[in-house]
Amino acid sequence: MPRLLRPTLLGLLLVAAVLASLIYSVTWRPDAKEVLALSCPATAPVLVPGQALKVMTWNVQYLAGKRYVFWYNLVDGSGPDLRPTREDMAFSLDEVSRVIRDEQPDLVLLQELDENAKASDYQDQLALLQERLVDLYPCSIQAFTWKADLVPDWHILGSVGRKLVTLSRYQIEHAERLQLPVAEANIISRQFQPKPALLVNYLPLNDGGQIIAINTQFDAPSLDNSNLLHQMQATGVLLDKFESQGTPWLIGGDFNLLPIGQFLRLPAELRAGYSPDSELHLLWEKYPMVPSNPEATGIDRELWLTHFPNDPRVQAPDRTLDYLFYSPKLQRIEAYVRQEDTLSISDHLPVMGRFLLPID
Repeated sequence: MPRLLRPTLLGLLLVAAVLASLIYSVTWRPDAKEVLALSCPATAPVLVPGQALKVMTWNVQYLAGKRYVFWYNLVDGSGPDLRPTREDMAFSLDEVSRVIRDEQPDLVLLQELDENAKASDYQDQLALLQERLVDLYPCSIQAFTWKADLVPDWHILGSVGRKLVTLSRYQIEHAERLQLPVAEANIISRQFQPKPALLVNYLPLNDGGQIIAINTQFDAPSLDNSNLLHQMQATGVLLDKFESQGTPWLIGGDFNLLPIGQFLRLPAELRAGYSPDSELHLLWEKYPMVPSNPEATGIDRELWLTHFPNDPRVQAPDRTLDYLFYSPKLQRIEAYVRQEDTLSISDHLPVMGRFLLPID
């Protein structure tokens, strides 16, 4: 090797090593399976077979509210807004607390609460919510889905910290975070991208049995949506496992997938990222869901819309992306989407379900 090239090569290797070290130090690499620390006093009540269990799932959009068109809300990334004001987040926090307190579900499955994220002014949003709801929910568990000290995207240029949160009136025995498949990307981009997961909560029954409640959020729709299929397949494998073991379960979250028939109801310019043959069929073909396909596509379908995009082209909720799936061992008592007083809180609406636990 020519002598002049040696210092240049060594310099490039040194720069590459420093860059790799820097990226490693500011990013997050969760294990495929992690046992989570939970907050749950021994005095919390234990579920009883045969009782009714009320569940809410709600993507609260890091309390950002509906007064913005964020840069990521438009397919081309041209939304003018970067972050909400602290005043708007305070309003959303009060409104989320109000709705939860009014509904008083036994289990609350929340998506997109922030902690130490530049976009939400470094708030610990779970702590803020718990201050308002501590009398209702003694038990809580959280799992990050996006975490980095610095994301070098000019829209962010700071830290991110986004998570799934489960609040429970009842005892949670233990919980774990299961990593879902991550979208394909180059080795550098992969370090900074979200890492969707399943937050799996194991709730004991007083007869020695248990029910499993899962909280999740899949990837946002994109022009290359192949990873949503992989995430759905991984989720299906887990649910099939619980079902084969005879363990009752339910899962709620923002699946970012349409029910049957809604693709063609969306204007062509709003279909990007969705498939005419929804990947959600891998679950609805085997397990009951809320809303069911007849509800989401029938004469009263508007009652089951759960997403109101922060998009100037959309003036009202226009699609269903949030669901509850549950084991056939559970019996559905009632279900609904709370729409009437939630349209200004988040770009998603809370989905409610009430189920009867089985008696062995």
